[in-house]
Amino acid sequence: MTDSQISKADVVIVGAGQAGSELASSLRQQGFAGSIVLIGDEPYLPYRRPPLSKTFLAGEATLESLFIKTQAVYEKNQIDCRVGIGVEAIDRAAHRVRLFDGSVIEYGKLALATGGRPRRLSLPGAEHDNVHYVRTIADIEALKAQFGAGRRLLIIGGGYIGLEAAAVGIKKGLDVTVVEAAPRVLARVTAPEISAFYERLHRGRGVKLHTGVGVHGFEGSGRVEAVVLTDGTRLAADLVIAGIGLIPNTELAEAAGLAIDNGIVVDCYARTADPDVYALGDCSNHENLFFDRRMRLESVPNAIEQGRVAAAAIVGKAVPYNAVPWFWSDQYELKLQMVGLSQGYDRLVVRGSLDGESFAAFYLKDGVVISADAVNRPQDFMVAKKLVADRVRVDPAQLADEAFILKSLLAA
Repeated sequence: MTDSQISKADVVIVGAGQAGSELASSLRQQGFAGSIVLIGDEPYLPYRRPPLSKTFLAGEATLESLFIKTQAVYEKNQIDCRVGIGVEAIDRAAHRVRLFDGSVIEYGKLALATGGRPRRLSLPGAEHDNVHYVRTIADIEALKAQFGAGRRLLIIGGGYIGLEAAAVGIKKGLDVTVVEAAPRVLARVTAPEISAFYERLHRGRGVKLHTGVGVHGFEGSGRVEAVVLTDGTRLAADLVIAGIGLIPNTELAEAAGLAIDNGIVVDCYARTADPDVYALGDCSNHENLFFDRRMRLESVPNAIEQGRVAAAAIVGKAVPYNAVPWFWSDQYELKLQMVGLSQGYDRLVVRGSLDGESFAAFYLKDGVVISADAVNRPQDFMVAKKLVADRVRVDPAQLADEAFILKSLLAA
């Protein structure tokens, strides 16, 4: 290897997504003056993924509108973006990463923001070109080419991705069917009452829902023409979308000898056991001080927060990650905003009516608000974030009473 193939950077960030972009920007905002290289295997600057299954799929958002920052902003901040090329290996002993083009970068600090990839279907026929996933710009471009009015769209998975794609499909005039193996949609993340609301919503818009049944196989030669369910039902299909979960991209880290446990293991400062290697975003399993346990979160707010935490640690101003997780989902004209984790709740209190399209649902455990789902209730959601963060004990009757001012529950 020649010297011309080896470059140096004070910080190398592997992964040009939301977490990687936030880390690079935060380093500059926190006064870091060293060199930064941001590496991404997709041929694009860092972009927002949430619009992919919503406005970008619907054709309402341009490619340019997805980008988190322009090339000019990265250049102004002296962030060297190297996109369209991935990292092949990490040599922690030599403090080097080797890219697939054979070039090598020596690093002072290394940050892994490698994200995740869609869990793939393992059924025969899943490799056909009318079977799609929703993760990258390339995924959506391929999907949009087949996303024509009147076509039969079958979606495997009744989680956020599946339901968002279903809403766009209905909007674009497709014949939409959703198949969910669990007994209800959104089963992992919401109460049965909220699942029932979303099932009514989608059925009311024309979506055919099959819950409590899985996919047995595909039929068709050269392309999927029908999907056979585990109960024997046969559903004709022109295109299929699979939204069955995300697998964290940990292979690079594992090959480099870093600890892996449903993600790259880091502490509350986004640090691995190697003092010069950090991990953040969807690929990291972090120590969360708010919940006093380890977790891996797949969300934009988490990616942003961990980017800031990692930047602070790199510049020697370590601030622990203790943020309360929150998420959102847009379906039709409804915005669902969620805060906290509802597992283990013992009471659900609804403010508003589940028969309408505006309400807030509060999850309580021993009288304390641990989570909330707000549909078209941004003000209630803002209060809910503070109620969860402050672990406020509440009177359920007050929560349910729309005449009661929620803000009065917050400490002055």
